[in-house]
This record gives sequence, structure tokens and C-alpha cells, in this order.
Amino acid sequence: MKKLFAILAVAATLTACNGSGDDKTSTTDSTKMNPVTDASKVADTAKKMMDSASKMMDKMHDTTSKMMDKAADKMKDASKMVDKAKEAVKH
Repeated sequence: MKKLFAILAVAATLTACNGSGDDKTSTTDSTKMNPVTDASKVADTAKKMMDSASKMMDKMHDTTSKMMDKAADKMKDASKMVDKAKEAVKH
């Protein structure tokens, strides 16, 4: 049922926005459109996204390293406890 509603919603949107309204020709001056600035904007946005992703990965690496250090410490403690148990069994 959810899929049906989703399909109907998409169909209604496509029907409403089919572009059959005004058939105006483009009056935009081609000299005002500058693909170089658009490309530079996209490049800047991509750079910002990469910086953000890099910061997230660094933060995740730090967190993971801390967790692994804690796990190693717990394993050392467990090893000490096992050694103590072995000594207690011998006596």
C-alpha cells in the first residue's frame, strides 16, 4: 500500500509539473551565462565536501584508536586475572 501511495504521489507530481504551461523562448543573454564560474562553484562545493569528509574520517580514526587502546588494556587486565587464577589453582 505504501508503494502505491508513493507511485501515485510521483505520478501526481509529474503530471502537475509536466511543463505544458507557457512555451516562452529563452530570453537569457548567452553572454550572461558563464559556465566557468558555475564550474568553479561546483569545484568549491566539492572541495568543501571533501574537507568535511576528511575531518569526519580523522575524527572516526581517533575514536577508533582510543577504543582499540581501551580494548588492549582490558585484554591485559584479563590476562593478569587468568595468571592469578592459574596461580590460585596450583596451590
